[in-house]
Amino acid sequence: MSSTKKQVNVAVLVSGGGTNLQALIDAQKAGVITDGKIVLVVSNKQGAYALQRAQDNGIDCATVLKKDYASQVEFEQAIINLFQDYSIDLVVLAGFLSILSPHFINAYSNRIINVHPSLIPSFCGKGYYGLKVHEEALKYGVKVTGATVHFVNEIPDGGQIILQKAVAIRPNDTPQSLQQRVMKLAEWKILPQAVQKVSKQILQQK
Repeated sequence: MSSTKKQVNVAVLVSGGGTNLQALIDAQKAGVITDGKIVLVVSNKQGAYALQRAQDNGIDCATVLKKDYASQVEFEQAIINLFQDYSIDLVVLAGFLSILSPHFINAYSNRIINVHPSLIPSFCGKGYYGLKVHEEALKYGVKVTGATVHFVNEIPDGGQIILQKAVAIRPNDTPQSLQQRVMKLAEWKILPQAVQKVSKQILQQK
């Protein structure tokens, strides 16, 4: 592959350990993502391990803390300014635990994607994140769950679906075991695929 190949500049927003970020980095190295390149990782939590993962792989990273700004809009504008410095085309939310306002979403309309650990429209929306999603799936007794990658709009988990992958629920599953399996079998597979798919579409529009 020639180094002159055009690629979409991707930014990843994180809040924690960065397992989904790692899946993206691994997919980039494996050639699953060819039309996009992660050029920036931004965390809204001090010392998030995801930042270490970025540094270990030579990716620029930054921390932007909400408490340093007078309002949500100023906090988001600081992130947007960073993105402009890096000419970001696509934003990936990878365990980013901050709801984005219309101000941010409109700045990157149809350019923000998120992975959610259920088959939307089940077990999604406000308050559904982390283990709670899997607890509710088990409580409800569904036999199949999975993950969804979708575009982000003003409604939590309400944007257009890009990719979904189903995962069977086992009789002895706990929320923790289900969370791990959904990550390994669904999230870490379809998030890189979606980044490649959307990056390719963005390149075609350029």
